[in-house]
Amino acid sequence: MSGDQNGFQEHLQSGVTTTCRCWAIQRSDGQVYGFTDHDMELRFDGLTFKASTGLTAAAIEQATGLSIDNSEAMGALSDAAITEDDIEAGRFDGAQVRAWLVNWADTDQRVLQFRGSIGEMRRGGGAFHAELRGLTDLLNRPLGRIYQKPCTAVLGDASCRFKVTSSGFQAEAEVVRLSAGSVLQLRGAEAPDATWFERGRLDVITGKAVGLWASVKQDERIAGGRNVTLWAGISGGLAKGDRVRLTAGCDKRMETCRKKFNNLINFQGFPDLPGEDWVMAVPKKDNPNKGGSRR
Repeated sequence: MSGDQNGFQEHLQSGVTTTCRCWAIQRSDGQVYGFTDHDMELRFDGLTFKASTGLTAAAIEQATGLSIDNSEAMGALSDAAITEDDIEAGRFDGAQVRAWLVNWADTDQRVLQFRGSIGEMRRGGGAFHAELRGLTDLLNRPLGRIYQKPCTAVLGDASCRFKVTSSGFQAEAEVVRLSAGSVLQLRGAEAPDATWFERGRLDVITGKAVGLWASVKQDERIAGGRNVTLWAGISGGLAKGDRVRLTAGCDKRMETCRKKFNNLINFQGFPDLPGEDWVMAVPKKDNPNKGGSRR
């Protein structure tokens, strides 16, 4: 990841330096951007780092232990680089970031100073501000099982193990009409149930908004298609004629896991967990509370 560090160290100790900063941002869709605060473009690691973006960064704060390394990148919104529409659509959410200190006179002399992801991103006044979170940020997430009646897995993840690509659980459709980006009338998407895709997922597969997705709030079967309401609108330019893919929804109940997905063996909830009224239980003659199975 770094070049000639020994030569770079000698350059820094020489007293007269020619250094700049370079950043590489890789979005979840694979799109990669390179930026530098130098006045000319630089190239290394197969990337071109553009100088015309006005991108700058605050000093990188690094800490030991589980404290989060952080910084902030600031730059101008540009049609050639980071656009306001892309930020609004969430295309940079969670993007991977690498930052180097580079000798612009010899780019083989460089050191990787930061690696992490983009956290909160703000925009305004023709510019953007992006919080950069270090790798240790992942270690601050809560881990372990949650004891609750509904399933804690996400449909199709490593805990659920259900293949959402199985026949009948995904369907493609065409956007016929949309309102505010969140209420869609679709043509196609046949399904065995009137609300089959409720609590599911909608992915855009063609058009300007390709690669974006949203969660389905309501699903209604109509003649020749469906009416779908999303929890949050897709702001990346979804338009009439675009094609989308719907994935069946799961309400996290044991009955749904058994009847709809036939996946009860991987159910991650605790359906027999006593409710709050259990603490008020008292001795009784019929169906005595003896601590045995509730089944």
